[in-house]
Amino acid sequence: MNRHDAGAGSAGGAQAARPAPRRSAPVRPTVVGRAAFQAELDRLRVREKAHTREGDAIAAARRRLPVVEVDGTLLLEGPGGALTLLDAFDGREQLIAYYFMWHSGRSAAHQCEGCTFYTGQVRELSQLHSRDVTFAVFSQAPYEAGVRYRDFMGWDVPWFSALPSLDALLVGRQIGLMHLVCYLRDGDRVFETYWTTRRGVEAMDNTYGLLDLTVYGRREAWEDSPAGWPQEWAVAGANPYRRDGRPIAQWPRLAEGRSDDLGTGPGRLAHGGRHGSGQREEGCC
Repeated sequence: MNRHDAGAGSAGGAQAARPAPRRSAPVRPTVVGRAAFQAELDRLRVREKAHTREGDAIAAARRRLPVVEVDGTLLLEGPGGALTLLDAFDGREQLIAYYFMWHSGRSAAHQCEGCTFYTGQVRELSQLHSRDVTFAVFSQAPYEAGVRYRDFMGWDVPWFSALPSLDALLVGRQIGLMHLVCYLRDGDRVFETYWTTRRGVEAMDNTYGLLDLTVYGRREAWEDSPAGWPQEWAVAGANPYRRDGRPIAQWPRLAEGRSDDLGTGPGRLAHGGRHGSGQREEGCC
């Protein structure tokens, strides 16, 4: 595929992401009868149940953590202009905020592929709301640029810019990195109850959870897989969230004719290589 202009609105013939090309026929798993298969699965199920119970125990410990008070009047920016952290709760008791990374002045193609991947998987919020929890994205971009990216991707989650108060909101943490932060309010008082980053934000994911159930898994180099298992993303420098110079999730939007113009002007992509081609895919994750 030819390199694309990063600011091209309709992407003039942009294509949806395609599977990476196979280099050779993949090695197949051992074939056994139903009884032998079920016996092996039953042995694995013991470990799966122990893993589930350990996850439950960790969640129980998380619920017993102390909390730290945060200034509820810290300013954010939203569709109506300035608002406070307390306002972002939308009247609910708890708030989960995802701090979306941002590369100022860069095109949509150069925005964070990991944040794009994880944010796109948080769609149905009614179950969270039934537990008195609000979910919102706290973009580390100016509001207008960030919301243009949200609209390009077709997301409808609450979206705010945290730029006015990033130093205070992420005190002691790396600004510019993704963070998932949980808050509790008691009247007009706000408390931070938990936060995580990097692989911790996989809490927002279902794609990898499903891939982990499959025989070939995520097809990434770090996985402990049998010799010969297909791992197209094992190429040196390959980025598992990007293809052809963009976050993978952007390609279907371009194919629909959506504009990826963030108001930053056109720019050429650094690389247009496909995963498995041996070319390094630039990115932040």
